[in-house]
Amino acid sequence: MKEILIENIDKVHTTEMGIDRIRRNLGLSDIDVVAWCKERILDEKSIKERKGKNWYVHIDGCVITVNAGSYTIITCHKELEQRQ
Repeated sequence: MKEILIENIDKVHTTEMGIDRIRRNLGLSDIDVVAWCKERILDEKSIKERKGKNWYVHIDGCVITVNAGSYTIITCHKELEQRQ
């Protein structure tokens, strides 16, 4: 099932508001946010899981949230560190 997201990587996109939100959440400068997210989604180290209507991709301390129907990147943020 995880291959579905990979097979549809060309459909992955986001909105202008999404670009701003991702840049703000991760402190990214003027880079291609969609290309940055796609690279991480395709990375073999990424952990992809589908929960309900969204895909969650965990990699390098970040979580990328992608709508499973439209392939829109909703947000990307740093994972919260679990306290012991």
